[in-house]
Amino acid sequence: MITDWHFYLLAIPAVMANGMGKGGFSGMGSLSLPLMSLVVSPIQAVAITLPILMSQDVISIWAYRRSFDRRTVVMALPGLMAGIVLGTLLATKVTNEAVQLLVGLIAACFSALSSMSAKKGEAPVIPSRGKIAFWSTIGGFTSFVANAGAPPMQVWIMPQQLKPAAYAGSMSVMFGIVNWVKFLIFISLGQVTTPNLSTSLALMPVAVASTFAGVWLVKHMSGAKFYPIVRIMTFLVGIKLIWDGATGIWGHP
Repeated sequence: MITDWHFYLLAIPAVMANGMGKGGFSGMGSLSLPLMSLVVSPIQAVAITLPILMSQDVISIWAYRRSFDRRTVVMALPGLMAGIVLGTLLATKVTNEAVQLLVGLIAACFSALSSMSAKKGEAPVIPSRGKIAFWSTIGGFTSFVANAGAPPMQVWIMPQQLKPAAYAGSMSVMFGIVNWVKFLIFISLGQVTTPNLSTSLALMPVAVASTFAGVWLVKHMSGAKFYPIVRIMTFLVGIKLIWDGATGIWGHP
């Protein structure tokens, strides 16, 4: 178990961000890995975070068990699984910084464009099967290598303008399945160790409390307030990931 208090200064806010994301504010969880990677390696950060995500998945799936959109989940799963396979094959060949830059660009550009569309009062958009397959595959890949699968998925899910609980529930169910599959693969890759698991366990109370807080906020918030907040958070997460990825690839200015 990690005992350095400097680690927990960043790990606790990272887990809280994950909890709020699992509670319904999808996108906030993308802040978790960059924060934790400041004190441990990205691979170890993913290994520590994954069991926490799985515990949060149990809470969020139970909370939204009657609210998620079945069609959205069913349409997304094939692409998500394909993305996980792609991530397994390419994880050692693609740098974490490159993935951060990619996800950051997707998140920032999408949130900016969707905000402009929302101001124009556009009607809900039902995505094509091709669009769903493409972005779900990207989401599965970025989830596997960087725990950052939400922004690519938001590209086709948010324009449908689901009710906040249906949106949050769909994301919870999809990534709950994804994280259990990822965990089995991480075991086979030797990334699930006793020190990492004990560190995850120490952070679990924060994870549970923050997830319940996120669920409560979503269930007491209207769509008119919910989606602008999600867009703003997604944009800020995108800018953060662009900065981390760009500075990691090209060095600090």
